[in-house]
This record gives sequence, C-alpha cells and structure tokens, in this order.
Amino acid sequence: MVTMADVARMAGVSTATVSHVLNGTRPVRASTRETVLSAVAATHYTPNTVARSLATAKTTTMGLVLSAISNPYFGELLHAAESAAAAAGYTLLLVDPHEDPEYELTVVTRLHHHRVDGVVLAPSARPEAALAYLARHEVPTVLLDRLIDAGHDQVGSENREATAALTGHLADHGHTRIGLVAGLDGLSTTGERRDGHRDALRARGLPADPALEVSGASATGPARAAVHRLLALDDPPTAIVAGNNSMTIGVMQALRDVGLAVPRDVAVAAFDDFAWADLFSPRLTVVAQPFDEIAAAAVEMLLGRIADPEAPPATRRLAPRLVVRESCGC
Repeated sequence: MVTMADVARMAGVSTATVSHVLNGTRPVRASTRETVLSAVAATHYTPNTVARSLATAKTTTMGLVLSAISNPYFGELLHAAESAAAAAGYTLLLVDPHEDPEYELTVVTRLHHHRVDGVVLAPSARPEAALAYLARHEVPTVLLDRLIDAGHDQVGSENREATAALTGHLADHGHTRIGLVAGLDGLSTTGERRDGHRDALRARGLPADPALEVSGASATGPARAAVHRLLALDDPPTAIVAGNNSMTIGVMQALRDVGLAVPRDVAVAAFDDFAWADLFSPRLTVVAQPFDEIAAAAVEMLLGRIADPEAPPATRRLAPRLVVRESCGC
C-alpha cells in the first residue's frame, strides 16, 4: 500500500508538506504543490480518511434526515443539498425517517454513531426526542423546510403569505368556495399554509368553511380520498388548493375519477412547482419554492454552526414565487 511517506520521497519533500497540500492546512508554494500532486497521481496514493478523522475529530460528512424522498420537492432539495455539500468538501449521508418520530430518533442516533460532523433535519410532526438527542450530544444541527422555533438554526420557505397569494388568486377570479387539501397534521408547513389560506379568505370577506378544509396527509393517496370527500359535499368547491406537490397528484387523480375537467369544472392551484407541472394539461398554477437556495443555505448554516457552536441561532425564510399558468382559469 502506498503511504504518504512514499509520496513525500518521490516529491522530495517532507510528509508534513504532503499533508498540508492534501488537507489545505497551510499555504504551500505553487511549484511545490504541483510537485506533490504529480507524485500523488503517479503513485495512485489514496489518503487515509479514517486516520485523518481520528486526528482532526472531523469526518467531513453531514447527515441529511429527510422524509418522503419520493416527493418531487424533497428530491430537488436532496440534489441541491448534495451539490452544496460536495462543493464544501463534504459527503452527505441520507436517511429517511418516514415521518415516524420513533424511527426519526433511531436514524439520528445512527448518524451520530457514524460520527457525522453535523445534521440537516426536516423534522417530523413530533421531533422532540430527536432534537433532544442532538442537543444532548451537542451535534451541530440545522432544521430544513419545517421550521419550529428560534432555538435552532433553521431555513425554509415563507409559507403563509405565499399560500395567501395562491388562494387570493383563485378568489380574485370569482371563486367563493375554495377547498384546501392540507398536509400532515402537526407539521409547521401545514399550519402555516392553512393560516395563509384563511388569511386570503378573510381579506376578501369570504367565510372559512371547515368542511372545505380536508387533510391530504402530505401524500397522494390520502389527498385523492380527501378530494372525493370535498366533491361529495352538498355545495362542493369550485376551486381547490393543494398543499404540496404529492397531494397535487392526488387532487388531479380524484377529479379525473369523476370526470371533472380542470379548470372548466374545478380550478386547481398548488404549493410546490415540479418538472411536470408545466407539462400537465392544463399547465398548473403553483407557488414555486427556491429549493436550490434553501439547500445551499442549510449547508452554509451547518458549516457555520460546526465552526462556531456558540453562535446565536438564526432563522432564514426565503420567498417563493407565484407562477400563474392555466389550471386556475386564467
């Protein structure tokens, strides 16, 4: 096995110089750096990352705890977070707690045992045990998408005003019976988007009919069933807001089940853009979240927390944008 000493011997430098070149721990003259890198390539030397992590107490790995990876929005977040982590020299370890608070604690514990340098967590509806574990073991942590309180570093979209804009857009097109297919109960995003929906109705003097608010549990199947309940009302909605893109698919399936056309029979608007939204017929009106910026901010904040564990916690809200297409009747 090729060692660092072999590389140093070929390059005619000390092992300390080789280490500084590979780890970036001290400036090295450009010509010396090129000589060392040429020797690394010629010998096919592979750094011992285990030994390095023992010496530095860093593994250059981050844990990403993200449920519902099949959700297109979370898939985009994952891709963007992996790119941001790689650019910073980190490897991302992904785990899916499946929205189960007990399993969430299990996967967080496993990441800690793998000695990750920090964790980015999209918390479940009941994340208290996982957060307590991370705090107890002083694991640098950033909350993603689902924001809880100012006691943690956290980053996500602004949800309330964005949903108000979505519902308000439908109301401004003459709809007075607007259904909401809301996400999983207990998630901060669900509550914020529900509040925004109600804000828009209130601002226009429209009643917030509880019968028009149904839970789609943040998933396609439950959303499909929820829309069937809406359509069975004596006075069904003429427009529907879907609380995320997985539920949007369920909404469209349910309308197809009963032969209703969008937007002729029912207008549809949704929180979250995704690749096929512009390919649906009709093309979907949505609120588009800035997932690239959210993921990059999460990685940046985690690196900052790793570097300075005593810094005060910060919350960052990024503004989504309303994308008007044809599904609302425009």
